[in-house]
Amino acid sequence: MSEKNHVVSRRQFVAGASGLLLAGAMADGASRTAQAADPAKLAIEGGEKAVKGAIASAPRWGDVEREHLNAMLQQNSLFYWQGPQTKLLTERFQQFCPLEYVQTCSSGTAALHIAVGAAGVGLGDEVITSPITDIGTVIGILYQQAVPVFADLGAGTCNLDVADVERRITPKTKAIIAVHLTGNPCDLNALKALADRHKLVLIEDCAQAWGAKYHGRPIGTIGHIACFSLQNSKHITCGDGGVVASNDERFGKLLPRFGDKGGDRNRWGGVPVFATNYRMSEPQAAVAAAQLTRLEDIASKRARLGNLLTEKIADIPGIIPHQVHPEDRAVYWFYFFRVRPEAFQCNRSVFTKALMAEGASVSGGYIKVPLYGEPVFQQHGFFAGRWPVKEMGLTNMDFSQHKCPEAEAILESMIRVTINENMSEEYVLGVAEAIRKVARHYAA
Repeated sequence: MSEKNHVVSRRQFVAGASGLLLAGAMADGASRTAQAADPAKLAIEGGEKAVKGAIASAPRWGDVEREHLNAMLQQNSLFYWQGPQTKLLTERFQQFCPLEYVQTCSSGTAALHIAVGAAGVGLGDEVITSPITDIGTVIGILYQQAVPVFADLGAGTCNLDVADVERRITPKTKAIIAVHLTGNPCDLNALKALADRHKLVLIEDCAQAWGAKYHGRPIGTIGHIACFSLQNSKHITCGDGGVVASNDERFGKLLPRFGDKGGDRNRWGGVPVFATNYRMSEPQAAVAAAQLTRLEDIASKRARLGNLLTEKIADIPGIIPHQVHPEDRAVYWFYFFRVRPEAFQCNRSVFTKALMAEGASVSGGYIKVPLYGEPVFQQHGFFAGRWPVKEMGLTNMDFSQHKCPEAEAILESMIRVTINENMSEEYVLGVAEAIRKVARHYAA
């Protein structure tokens, strides 16, 4: 072989090898591009996110609140009684929730305590309510020296199971507190019929349900007494505050007494009932009155977005969407769905982390345990570590033995989804696609 032929052969070899390397690199790059573009690949494993945008933010207060506060600063008094801001708040509240007797107060917890006081709940009485709620729902019951009795919940609604409520009624039962959790109305007709049949007082805990409707009727107008919260996280707010109202004169006339130290400011002299001070001030009322002008826009937007999410995930195997009666308007203080453990090859924690990686604003669960599972209930240590009602033999309630199986299952399988009025439909559709994508990936 000549030197010339040898050189040419080597060049051909180098050129050929370079071509193969280049082709391989191009093929590898194409493969990586194809993998990155694979819509089925989870974001947590390097795939593209299903949720493309972020949740927009917007100010919660502005010129309307400023106008009301400026007017309030021209007043000689900031006390609620006969105050113009309290009067305006009451009038605007009645426009969306037409109840005759309205008492503003310092918090949603205060509203509920006022309600159970006005309902005549006292020593050893029982009040049936939900085990999945803020502890504020039951604080008033306990301070009235009564006994909270927790009933189980509907699997998809997270609201009171009417049949279980009825099973838990005893001769000591005085009232039912229906918690419209997440702004989803309870089955109020059934609960009201049950209350009427057993001569009980039905109290609606509407803390998370501003603007919700039950069969077309404003929430709060079916039960005997309605309680609302204006705490900072609620649909509308003045930082902290509440409203309690009724159309029943038996209870309505007592609301001011139980909210204002037991007296009657229309009749000076004498304190006929014992109660605490739960008054709201004029600055709080000014902000709350302004916030009410925003309520319908907030409630209708949340209702539409939450319903859209349900529509898009209702057919996913292994998913229990948020169940709302078709005649009701839920206002989704948050949205939740449940994952059936047997349907997936992962636990809720893994499922939730995968959704977060997809760009969805979610979290696992709500409260850690049903209220009866909290240490203060397990130890019956409500008053300086003691519970006088039990020590006196007026109840045999033992919260360490109390069980609500469905409520416990809900907390173990629930995934909470943020819904608010600043979201776009595109964002919610992205969340729905993320849920579908993760569910498909981990399907058993």
